Amino acid sequence: MTELSKASIKPDTKESAQTLYIGDDSQWWRGAVIYQVYPRSFRDTNGDGIGDIKGVIEKLDYIESLGVDALWLSPFFKSPMKDFGYDISDYREVDPIFGTLDDFDQLVKQCKARGIKIMIDQVLSHTSDQHAWFIESKSSQHNPKADWYVWADADDEGNPPNNWISIFGGGAWEWCEQRQQFYLHNFLKSQPDLNYHCEELREQILHEMEFWLKRGVDGFRLDAINFCYHDKKLRDNPLKPLEERTGRGFSPDNPYATQYHLYDNTQSENLGFLESIRMLLNRYDGSVALGEINSETSLKTLAEYTQGDSRLHMGYNFELLADEFSSDHIKQTVNDLEDVIGEGWPCWAVSNHDVIRVVSRWGSGELENEFAKMILAMAASLRGTLCVYQGEELGFTQAELEHHQLKDPFGLEFWPEFKGRDGCRTPMAWNNHAPLGDFSCTDAWLPLSSAHLENNVEVQDKDPNSVLNFYRQFLAWRKTEHTLSQGSIDFLDAPKELLIFERTLGSRSITAMFNLHNEPVKWPKKSHYKRLHNSPSSGFNGNQDTVNAYGFGYFSPI
Repeated sequence: MTELSKASIKPDTKESAQTLYIGDDSQWWRGAVIYQVYPRSFRDTNGDGIGDIKGVIEKLDYIESLGVDALWLSPFFKSPMKDFGYDISDYREVDPIFGTLDDFDQLVKQCKARGIKIMIDQVLSHTSDQHAWFIESKSSQHNPKADWYVWADADDEGNPPNNWISIFGGGAWEWCEQRQQFYLHNFLKSQPDLNYHCEELREQILHEMEFWLKRGVDGFRLDAINFCYHDKKLRDNPLKPLEERTGRGFSPDNPYATQYHLYDNTQSENLGFLESIRMLLNRYDGSVALGEINSETSLKTLAEYTQGDSRLHMGYNFELLADEFSSDHIKQTVNDLEDVIGEGWPCWAVSNHDVIRVVSRWGSGELENEFAKMILAMAASLRGTLCVYQGEELGFTQAELEHHQLKDPFGLEFWPEFKGRDGCRTPMAWNNHAPLGDFSCTDAWLPLSSAHLENNVEVQDKDPNSVLNFYRQFLAWRKTEHTLSQGSIDFLDAPKELLIFERTLGSRSITAMFNLHNEPVKWPKKSHYKRLHNSPSSGFNGNQDTVNAYGFGYFSPI
């Protein structure tokens, strides 16, 4: 690495030194943009109504055109699909509905030819109950894999050993008649939890991960990574008062929100396991781990999990995937994380396959395209890495489904208070030449949104003012501004409708301004700034101090 590619820089606004990584491929993930593909809903090439790996390959030119740095592929492993791939029955096999290992190898090859990194999901906290490991483990209390899952005896009255609750509804323990014990499941009862207190299991999981590293993947998105360990004493979780039963993506009426989840996840032993993952990744230059973290103290946990260079490379939580949307919430979230993260590295997401699409969740229903552009610019201007979920680059809204159209077990359990995750998982609409938007030639596994069909990729590709073309232009500009991807961040005083912060790297400073409101807002200090040459900007009323609805811009002090 040359001095030009790695230069220590001390910004004016921070006491600690920063390092600017340019041309160091092992650090590609710092400030990267990662595009999440949910393969079931991306492109179907074999006519079964379900997207597949060949469909992803077919659309790689499209992904490349966005200007993203990496592709994150949601689960494609062999699975009974009770939770649509997050219930794995074989970590090393591609499920036939998605294709073959040869298809996956071709995807890796094609990504590398385009300079796109590829990351895959690893669901490590649990498996399907159809996994060979679980079938053996439940056969008796004295088999070679007896301790690979979390088993416990009933209490004196035949009840589960404690009060733990499943995220998907009901208790977290299921009785196994064959073994005469309960097993733990933090999610569906068909998703038994692995026992990370078992050394043999931990070693085997590392072998499963290395299988994919040897096939050329550049890293992993680690699903629910803070759920790997449980309290060995199986202590009860304490109950929450009513006023605290919100946040973390759970509504107050979800039983899961009634407890402080102190003992069923996020145990201290997990740090050692993360260090073993990092040691494995260090053997494959440039490979990275991104952890999904949803704990009682998510920001603190994220900081712990990414501390130094011996644990995860980066992590993301659900703070900006929540319903709350305000400048105060964003400032507090970012500042709270900055206060604790130290040398750790954040990753931000405002949409994914588990939450209502951001245009519907945070938007007002007015000026949706302008809102989508502003939100991308805002999220991509925060310090850290950014995950973009398929369709987000098109400004797609949440699809509205009827109860009979649901597939998601989460939504089926809690309808109608919670409608599940299907509305953000509906298929991509590529054009309007076919009834199914060229996603498939047959009925899709979920219905396509009529709004998406009208606002499809082909339509937006031809429109220079579309959300899609804005994404392309914005991300191309962002690549030229290392201050946005790696600089420090400081929020400035502003009216509550505006979010204004300064990004600084060395002597260069960029002030980013966003109107989060659907009405014009005065920016009293606009006259003290000048717009950066060639930077994206929208919604400024001439030379006046008024910012139109969902306006934004990038400036430097005069």
